[in-house]
Amino acid sequence: MSEMESTVMELIIHAGEARSASMQALQAARQHDWSEAESLLKSASEASRQAHKIQTALIGADEGCGKVPVNLILVHAQDHLMNAMLCRDLVEELIVLHKEIQEIRKAATH
Repeated sequence: MSEMESTVMELIIHAGEARSASMQALQAARQHDWSEAESLLKSASEASRQAHKIQTALIGADEGCGKVPVNLILVHAQDHLMNAMLCRDLVEELIVLHKEIQEIRKAATH
């Protein structure tokens, strides 16, 4: 495997970890396990940061001149990263809603 393929695969792996941790955080929130949800969101953020570092390095290596060959696997990696970042943002908002719903239910029972 070439260095470029290895780099792109690493980007995909980190993006996949970020998306997976985000979805696990949402599951934890559904169980009202707020500390686990927060911990998983932090893990998702860290994995996203690692993927973003790789993306930034690739952009820097390209220098806006087409030095980095754009192929299907690189497009796939970019797609994974953008989906992971969007997923984390949406999950964070959904967790806020889960907390609000729990508070409303608590207030209704008292």
